[in-house]
Amino acid sequence: MRVIEPFGAGGGPDLMARAVSPRLSELWGQPVTVENHPGAGSTAAPALVAKSPPDGYTLLVNTSAQAYSAALLKNLPYDPLKDFVPVAPLTSQPYVLVAGKLAGITTVGELVAAAKAKPAELKFGSTGLGTGTHLGLVKFNLQAGIEAVHVPPRPGDAITDVIADAVAGRTTYMMAPIQLALADIRAGSLRALRVTTKKRSSLLPDVPTIAETGIAGFDYPIWYGVWAPAGTPAGVVDKLAKDIARALATPDLRDWLVKHGGDPMSMTQPEFARFVVSESENAARIAKAAGIKLP
Repeated sequence: MRVIEPFGAGGGPDLMARAVSPRLSELWGQPVTVENHPGAGSTAAPALVAKSPPDGYTLLVNTSAQAYSAALLKNLPYDPLKDFVPVAPLTSQPYVLVAGKLAGITTVGELVAAAKAKPAELKFGSTGLGTGTHLGLVKFNLQAGIEAVHVPPRPGDAITDVIADAVAGRTTYMMAPIQLALADIRAGSLRALRVTTKKRSSLLPDVPTIAETGIAGFDYPIWYGVWAPAGTPAGVVDKLAKDIARALATPDLRDWLVKHGGDPMSMTQPEFARFVVSESENAARIAKAAGIKLP
């Protein structure tokens, strides 16, 4: 069994895959290996899985970007919806909105004021066009009424490189999975401005939500899921979905996920498939409102 992830070692999908895989290996009685395939704006891994035999032995673990890219990217070597079967959700959790210490910004109010003072001059980083970190900042910018310049990653960059750009001052702000930004937040090289969901995170309990700043109703989690290549037999998909749900129900795994800021998700395979389509439609609405030009 191969589990492919798109953001590189230490990224959220990598951590999720490596947490779940040992439980699946126990259930299936065979090795489950996790492979990192970053690059091409986080589309290299999905492209690999899309071309893999649809036998259930090659799976993709990805973020909500798998759904969002269907709305934002049209020239991919695969169709994010048609070339995959959604198998099962994993967890949902907040992003943290951060600014590099060198930017001199310590609050959301200061960020908004700086952006309004210099329209379309501040730079925000992301893991690539159509990814969750990109769309989340677009949503934030729209609701905050500000304009800024999107700085996509360089070819081969992992999310750790994008975070490093914020620390070094090459970008002003970004959204990051909390566990990946924690070390820099604790070191003071990143300022945690707000978290992106309706409730605070257990990892950053003293950091308010964006909704608490006056941007009413703002709620933008990062979620993780598992996909298989299109054409995978329905019986295989059903078994995969049920076994992944069994793994997530393991008390020690649930405790680990919660400890690391994740809320385990529970959906049947058909429910998850409908959820993915709904999230893609939401992304399309945000892209249209922001006037994002599709490549």
